[in-house]
Amino acid sequence: MTTEKKSPDWKIATLPYQHPDLRRSIWQLINSVGPLILFFILMYFSLEISYWLTLALAVPAAGFLVRTFIIFHDCCHGSFFKSKRANRVAGYITGILTFTPFERWQHDHAIHHATAGDLDRRGVGDVMTLTVDEYLALPPLRKLGYRLFRHPLIMFTIGPIFVFLISHRFTLKKTGRRERMSVILTNLALLAMISLLVYFMGWKEYLMVHLPIIIFGTTAGVWLFYVQHNYEGTFWTRHENWDFATAGLKGCSFYQLPGLLQWFTGNIGFHHIHHLNPRIPSYNLEACYQSSELFQHIKPLTILRSLKSLNLRLWDEPSKRLVSLAAIKRRPPETTPDA
Repeated sequence: MTTEKKSPDWKIATLPYQHPDLRRSIWQLINSVGPLILFFILMYFSLEISYWLTLALAVPAAGFLVRTFIIFHDCCHGSFFKSKRANRVAGYITGILTFTPFERWQHDHAIHHATAGDLDRRGVGDVMTLTVDEYLALPPLRKLGYRLFRHPLIMFTIGPIFVFLISHRFTLKKTGRRERMSVILTNLALLAMISLLVYFMGWKEYLMVHLPIIIFGTTAGVWLFYVQHNYEGTFWTRHENWDFATAGLKGCSFYQLPGLLQWFTGNIGFHHIHHLNPRIPSYNLEACYQSSELFQHIKPLTILRSLKSLNLRLWDEPSKRLVSLAAIKRRPPETTPDA
């Protein structure tokens, strides 16, 4: 006699919210991409008034760039439309607007979802985080490289520009043909788009308008991705102890943002729910959160608490927490005793 295996509570709780609504999806496209284009035009005409006004307009424009990336992100998960083809078309278009190749990022992000919180499967689609012992075992030059890489002035200034404008222009050796083609097609589309804009605007005016939007928007995006998994109380463990649900509930933050910021970031602050069920469209995440106490017992990460995560750069395995570089004592890496 066999007993029917029940689904975990989180699967039952998230299932009703994973179905996209065509009208809501189209409306989110309109109220994200439309204002992004509108603010781009306003910034161009504002150049004749004051560049300070141009930079001020770049702030909401960057917010709409983030919203556009959230749509791209949903399309990569196949959650924005019911149709796979519609997700791919919308994903390519929003990917061009956000300088991100659709299939290449989709591939890396799928690996991120499958390995988040797993110490033995780090390195793809995440912010590289070393353990204390790994860091202490590094030679001095590589220690310096890691310290520079994890420094906020590097990670949130040079980092976003490098990732979106440079890294996304190339393919990785192990990626497949679809991923390589997405990079090539996105690069060609970007070349055509930028060439047209420079032709009509002039190269100087183009840079004065588009570059601030890209810098502000990508910096906000990298910050969001950082605090989704790098914060006090997060979860990491070795592969043999890792499980999907624990990594989702304990290793992904519930970033509690004010209403306007939550809107601009497309509800991605409900990241613990998103990792449990990435098929939920972003506009359904809050409703899913409100529907079950299972998600509400997770301690919110406030803006103030998230700022403290800037100093947390290493994972300490004995204490199972992120620590700062200043907090670790100089000790030799653990060694296996001789038999």
